[in-house]
Amino acid sequence: MRIGIVAYEGCFATEVFAVSDFLRIANHVARDNGTAAGALFRTSVVAASPEPVTVAGGFTIEARPWRHGFDLLVVPGFELTPATDLDVRLADRSREIDFLRTAGRRGTRIASVCVGAFLLGEAGLLDERRCTTSWLFASTLARRYPQSTVCAESLIVTDDRITTTAAFTASLDLATTIVRDHLGADVARTAARITLVSENRTSQAPYVVESMVETTAGPFAIAVQRWLVDHLTEPYSLARLADAFHVSTRTVLRRYADEAGSSPLHFLREARVGAAKRLLTDTDVPIGEIPRRVGYQDPGTLRRLFLERVGMGLGDYRREFRTR
Repeated sequence: MRIGIVAYEGCFATEVFAVSDFLRIANHVARDNGTAAGALFRTSVVAASPEPVTVAGGFTIEARPWRHGFDLLVVPGFELTPATDLDVRLADRSREIDFLRTAGRRGTRIASVCVGAFLLGEAGLLDERRCTTSWLFASTLARRYPQSTVCAESLIVTDDRITTTAAFTASLDLATTIVRDHLGADVARTAARITLVSENRTSQAPYVVESMVETTAGPFAIAVQRWLVDHLTEPYSLARLADAFHVSTRTVLRRYADEAGSSPLHFLREARVGAAKRLLTDTDVPIGEIPRRVGYQDPGTLRRLFLERVGMGLGDYRREFRTR
């Protein structure tokens, strides 16, 4: 299988070499298992020109001039912060975007890591497809490419020939998936265990820091959200919320939906899950007391909601993310 990893100015070198190195280890495992040499991965780092590529941090890496004919192209992410001018950053990547657009038209399978998804979006490869990226930039991706369906909590999404992944270390989840699809589950499992890579991650929901998620809500919705957070531990009452803002319950629901795209109760549930996360990781509050601390008298309600939203139980979350 011929794989080209597309290096470009400002990309993360780790996302280039994590995939390449994992596939190299998988090749060794496959040879030991008697896999035919023709089935192994042939990986190249490719770029727009033969000149060394300066990646994030100012380091340089060697790459071959790109060409078409790969079975799979992997697109790493780049250095991006909420303050970055994304238009400028993507305009600098016009050659890469054109290359990906042409490859997509030729039927080449293409995978991105983290915000590499924006390059695929600019190439039109996310239109009418499900996709993902880092939870920190999922809302930006959804706004910029409204013809796509962004699955913000998913770790890896494959839709037809296009695969997108979550942030940074998801490059290893991507590499594991590539091995599993091409060389089988046994080789993927062995390579993952050799490299200490988790085999079972499916969601980035446990890693989300709610306070860092960008909000596009309007002023009324934001005011409602602040009121709900201030009254987090109290029973939810739509009538009481409406009284606080001197409007009818119908008006609260309509104006909130117009500005936030959901309901006040949906926000309250998310806020309570976020508060439970902080109590689990940053305090010694017993797990049995946490439901009451975040507004639930019935512990089962929080347990079910937490499992649904985060993908793991309260105890598992504390063991995994507890600040030591």
